[in-house]
This record gives sequence, C-alpha cells and structure tokens, in this order.
Amino acid sequence: MNSIVVDTNVIVVANEAADHADNNCIAECITALHKAQIKQRIVIDSGGLFFDEYFRYANRSGQSRVGDAFVKWLWDNQANLKRCESVYITIRDNNPNDFVEFPDDPDLNGFDPSDKKFVAVALASRYNPDILNAVDTGWWDFKDQLRNHGISVKFLCRHLINR
Repeated sequence: MNSIVVDTNVIVVANEAADHADNNCIAECITALHKAQIKQRIVIDSGGLFFDEYFRYANRSGQSRVGDAFVKWLWDNQANLKRCESVYITIRDNNPNDFVEFPDDPDLNGFDPSDKKFVAVALASRYNPDILNAVDTGWWDFKDQLRNHGISVKFLCRHLINR
C-alpha cells in the first residue's frame, strides 16, 4: 500500500471551490481522494495542524461535497493504523509554520511557509509518501529542490500548473 500526504488545495478543488480549476482538474482530485480512501495510507500530523487547515475549507459534517466527505472520513479513520499514519513534527522556535523536520536548505527559501507542514510530515513518515497537489504553483516552483530531499510531489492538475 503506498502512502500519501494531501495538500489542502486538493480538497478545495474536489469541493469545486477553486475558480482556477477546470473540470478535468476537479475530476482528477475527486478520483485521487476516492483512491486514497480505498487503496492508500494517508499520512497526517499528530498535532492536528492538517485538520486545523482542512476544516477551514471543508464542512465538518462531511455533507455535500467530495472534499468534505474525504476530510470527515479521514477524521473518523485517523486512528486506523491500516489507513493512516500520524507522525509527530517539531515546531521550530515557536513558529507554527516552521519545523525541525523541514530541510535547512537555502534553495528552499521562499517556499510557502503554510506548506512546510506537509513536507515535514512526509519526511517524518516511515512510508516515504508522495504529496498530492492540485493547483498550487508553489510546489511546481520547488519540485526539483524538494526532490533533492527525497520529496515526491504528484501534480494532479499538471496542465494548469506548468504553464
């Protein structure tokens, strides 16, 4: 079973709440979230940072939209070790957007601080998960630098990103 980390923008697109996502991108995100629930292990942080962000964009009841349903399913299954891995990441210097596990690399200066938690979790995981991204171009801008640190980003909507 392969493992993944899900960037929030995948959930937003699956909820059809991203204006810049086309129908193909929405379909890719919906398919990826369904696949995650059936065939993959989802890696999250043990401190709740992912859920704090996810629930800013998803309905806690899991009603209505695919992204909402995924986040509710993940919440309900976070203790299921067959489906989820919860890893501890260490906040650096009381900065909630900086982590000891994030690479100390000047080539990553400028990387979106709010996305550092996803990288830190991927690096702390024992399963070497891919990070799923939909429409966040910042991931594309740093894909090579992240790859140098063993981070694999799967671009679900590549046709919208590398323009």
